[in-house]
Amino acid sequence: MAEISDVFFVDGMRTPFGRAGEKGQYWNTRADDLAVKATIGLMERNPNVPKDRIDDVAIAATSQTGDQGLTLGRSVAILAGLPQSVPGFAIDRMCAGAMTSVTTMAGSIGIGMYDVALAGGVEHMGRHPIGSNADPNPRFVSERMVDPGALNMGVTAERIFDRFPHLTKERSDRFGMLSQHKAQAAYDAGKFQPDLVTVAIKDAEGAWGLATEDEGRRPQTTMEDLAALKTPFRPHGRVTAGTSSPLTDGATMSLLAGGGAVKELGLAPKMRLVSFAFAGVQPEIMGIGPIPSTEKALKKAGLTIHDIGLFELNEAFAIQVISLLDHFGIADDDPRVNQWGGAIALGHPLAASGVRLMIQLAAQFAERPDVRYGLTAMCVGLGQGGSVVWENPHYDGKKKK
Repeated sequence: MAEISDVFFVDGMRTPFGRAGEKGQYWNTRADDLAVKATIGLMERNPNVPKDRIDDVAIAATSQTGDQGLTLGRSVAILAGLPQSVPGFAIDRMCAGAMTSVTTMAGSIGIGMYDVALAGGVEHMGRHPIGSNADPNPRFVSERMVDPGALNMGVTAERIFDRFPHLTKERSDRFGMLSQHKAQAAYDAGKFQPDLVTVAIKDAEGAWGLATEDEGRRPQTTMEDLAALKTPFRPHGRVTAGTSSPLTDGATMSLLAGGGAVKELGLAPKMRLVSFAFAGVQPEIMGIGPIPSTEKALKKAGLTIHDIGLFELNEAFAIQVISLLDHFGIADDDPRVNQWGGAIALGHPLAASGVRLMIQLAAQFAERPDVRYGLTAMCVGLGQGGSVVWENPHYDGKKKK
């Protein structure tokens, strides 16, 4: 008989994130191969998990075409050397793809149908820009269901400034600058490197090399630099390249398990899933999506925002994160928030990003036994938000000195 089970984030790994386009490190690397590398790295780091015990593989991609098509979960499972008895599928919730891979697998584990699962995402935005090969239904615009600008994420970010005038460009610029500084400090301290899978890459001349770190960082960024940048989404606008996540290629993968499998296989989980929620908002202002999804997730968990000791919020745009912090009464520079920087510095390979947030939160939990609960949350294209509340298995109830 199947039994209701706790769901644990056992481990997660990712490829370094590359700058999308011809000058990026993954221009000559297939998207599915990035997912394969992340999967192999994760399985090699968890030898206690027999490959034939994986019940399912969920891999998200926003543009499911070309080397991101062909039922990624199944094709990557085969390419990564998992037994052919292991099934898999592909999933799409745009930016929250990997997050949805995790929550979907978590649901199957929670009701006792699965014991162990892999969940992640991949996006090669160099090969497959957002919306490429998509054909939005003309009714969206003709029947005024969705404003045409809603399909341009930068335009939706500008609208957050319109709605909340006290969220100034200067605040957004400072958040973007600090993301770069924090990410570099975390790199210098060796925080990211343990969870990165090295990827063999080939340059335009055919020479081989290795991708070992995130490519898009700009640690020398200053407020003066950001003030001088163009506003591509609107004349005299407030959103710039310095306060937006860059176009990025990369893959993430996580290993999830139920309580019985954790005990049977002798695993040491990094987090326990407490609750999750997704919510819809107006597509025209999609960046506020994580506000209602976080409120729903907290309510399901019986918690309040004050119970959250660490936040990993996806920085699609600085203004989008600031709007969530402002709503919950949290300072822009609160040390609990994105303490190792975020997507503005590291990149946002759409469907892969949700698991990056989880990998970073898990690593921070290990350092912070004084913190019991953490939140991973993100905005989602077409007007959605996704949030997951996690519990720290290292929590000891002692206040930090």
